[in-house]
This record gives sequence, C-alpha cells and structure tokens, in this order.
Amino acid sequence: MSYKDMFSLDLVDLNVNVFTEEEAFEIVANRLSGLGMVNDNYLKGITTREKEFPTGLITQHLNIALPHSDPEYVNKPFIFIARLENDVTCKQMGDSQEMSVRDLFFLGIKNGKEQVGLLQAIMNLFMNETFVEQYRLAESPEAVYKLFVGNI
Repeated sequence: MSYKDMFSLDLVDLNVNVFTEEEAFEIVANRLSGLGMVNDNYLKGITTREKEFPTGLITQHLNIALPHSDPEYVNKPFIFIARLENDVTCKQMGDSQEMSVRDLFFLGIKNGKEQVGLLQAIMNLFMNETFVEQYRLAESPEAVYKLFVGNI
C-alpha cells in the first residue's frame, strides 16, 4: 500500500477544539470508529501505547505528535490529520519530556513492518521548511490533503 492511499479528505480536521491530548484522542477515536477505520478498543489502545511510547517530536520548524496504536486496533490503514485550536501538552518521543503541540498526525498502521518507514516519511516532510510553511498556511482540509498527497 502506498502512503498516499492512507490519506483521505474525511480524515483531515483543522479545527479540533480540545484542551488536552486525551480529549484529542477521544474525538479522533470516535471519528475513526464512526468511519469504520478502527475497532472499539482503539481509544484504549492508543492511550496505553502513548503512555508507554510517547510520540511528540520537536522539529526545527514545527512541533508535532504522531500517535499510533498497535495494528490489532486498526481495521483499515489511515493517517488522520488533526490541527488543534489550542496547544496541548504531550510527551516527547525518546525522553518523555513535556512539550506543547497543536498538530497531531494519527497513524493507523495495519502492518507493523511499515511503521518505521511511515514515521520516517512524515518526519522528513516536517524537516522541510518549505513544506512546513505550506502546511501552516493551508486553511482548508482540501489544501492540507493535497499538500500531503503531493509530497509524501
């Protein structure tokens, strides 16, 4: 499966109004469940995994988080893009230091062998200053969707 196939216009929300990472997880889990992308245990799975293996990344141009669950909770591979209206606190990958983030990219990986490659592809995008600037300026789900599909 191509990474491009994991994106969908239905999976881009640029106005998620939450105040905690947990609230973001709940909203996105409900949306994904309603679309049949995940099973009923996804929220528990992603919350548990994030506590054990945080996914916040401080990149040169933008702080992001790449939350993902174990493949058993994913029905169909996806990438859900959530831009929050407020910064939330999450923990950084590797050292678990607290950081602020507003842009979360939920990775629904069905095949665990693809995880490292997908994480690397997303991180490479966010190391590209031009891409990040285009992402920041994108104000519609359509623009964000086209930006990712055109660059991943």
